[in-house]
Amino acid sequence: MQDAVPPIEAVRVIATYPHDARAFTQGLFFHDGRLFESTGQRGASAIREVDLATGKVKREVRLPAEYFGEGSTGWGSSIVSLTWQHGKGFRWDRETFRKLGEFSYPGEGWGLTQDGESLILSDGTPELRFLDPATFAERRRVTVTWRGRPVGQINELEYVRGEVLANIWHSDLIARIDPATGVIKGAIDLNVVAASVATPDGEAVLNGIAWDDKAGKLYVTGKRWPKLFEIALPEGSSVTG
Repeated sequence: MQDAVPPIEAVRVIATYPHDARAFTQGLFFHDGRLFESTGQRGASAIREVDLATGKVKREVRLPAEYFGEGSTGWGSSIVSLTWQHGKGFRWDRETFRKLGEFSYPGEGWGLTQDGESLILSDGTPELRFLDPATFAERRRVTVTWRGRPVGQINELEYVRGEVLANIWHSDLIARIDPATGVIKGAIDLNVVAASVATPDGEAVLNGIAWDDKAGKLYVTGKRWPKLFEIALPEGSSVTG
């Protein structure tokens, strides 16, 4: 018997905010109602705190010029961030942006989130790795699949009420992934949103998902997008509970 097709839901935009069009967004997350962002490109990679209402950068710390910054997430009183091809990540004090330490991992670093127990890392392959937040040792991994087939190019991640939401690079879809199995339970189609910020830059793609648990709101943006969008939670899924 053929597997049921996971549902694809059209995006519903709740509100629109300004976003720094120079920011090559790689990671986006909230902590206690405050918005943080990590950006990429060598010589321009940074960790930032951003004002949601204005899009202005409130403060930032730059990565050394040789690094291409990637995903980031909060853990305790720190921010954990990845680099693309150096196999090196950083831990930062969230209040001072002082670098607290470094860690290593095999392969590439793309997206990063956490579920309260593990850091969850994507590397551009169909694999999600679950890491120990203290030692960064790998605890387990799952293969992301759609109707039984592996799905690569998994990029920026956000853990939302029992699901991993993931950007698929160069796609206008956000996948809703079961973290226990890797199975894609459904997707959010952001084609209309992406078209509204159309740019000739082929790398200015959808990338950035942030869940404000304090307010119960979900936000998305893209690399070098001039806007950030609050969108509705998916219907009929565990994230609406």
